[in-house]
Amino acid sequence: MQQIINFLIRNKHSLLFLLLLLLSFVFTIQSHSYHKSKFVSSTNFLSGGMYTWQNSISDYFNLKSENKRLLEENERLYNQLSALGVDSVTVQKIDTSSFNAPYTFTKARVIKNDYSKIDNYILINKGENDSIQPDMGVITDKGIVGIIENTSKNYSRVISILNSNSRINAGLKKSNQYGSLVWNGKDPNIVQLETVPRQAELTEGDTIITHGRSTIFPRGIGIGTILNYNLDESKSYYEIDVKLFNDMTNIGFVYTIKNRDLEEIKSIEAPTNE
Repeated sequence: MQQIINFLIRNKHSLLFLLLLLLSFVFTIQSHSYHKSKFVSSTNFLSGGMYTWQNSISDYFNLKSENKRLLEENERLYNQLSALGVDSVTVQKIDTSSFNAPYTFTKARVIKNDYSKIDNYILINKGENDSIQPDMGVITDKGIVGIIENTSKNYSRVISILNSNSRINAGLKKSNQYGSLVWNGKDPNIVQLETVPRQAELTEGDTIITHGRSTIFPRGIGIGTILNYNLDESKSYYEIDVKLFNDMTNIGFVYTIKNRDLEEIKSIEAPTNE
């Protein structure tokens, strides 16, 4: 303790100078909007870099499980190709850039994932420099994850499906009945499907998918299965609990979805002024 006191006494002038310098920086940032904006931008950049660094360490220790997941994904894809009568050698020779598909996919890494709050968000390591834009869908090989909310040059923030503000069109795989996918803030593995009409024929275990009734997700992306459901006789809609395919507490890699026909669709949907 005496050594600490002696150190402070010996360096009192230098320490006082550093304290005054720090206070001058704080007052400058608070009193000038330009400096404040630069400071906030720098903070966001540093926090994004910090999460990237932390995630890199975590990835190193999770390589075995991640490789296993990729092998399982490849197995599913090959099985799907086989069911379609397409062999893997043929696929390797195809130039997918020549396809006229309305959707394109970009791989990204999750560097921060919230799931214990009421309004949860996910941070990914792709942004404007990678042509990522707000309102693009985000999925994994197992199912949907959320929707891009905003972007910076190198990062994007995703509104997770575990967010009270999330509303996604979803419905039954076996029929055309659909509703709105929401989350009640309780279990990160279970979401709710609302406004499915009482005429729908439901069975526990039925698959729930995206219904393609928006420009964000194509039809047929998996979401989960019906865990249970209830019909309030005073209402016209079911209350459905959906068990997610994704483990939302363990999201590593994701794919963003870009609808290449988005602007054309918006232009034809926009009201004309005559």
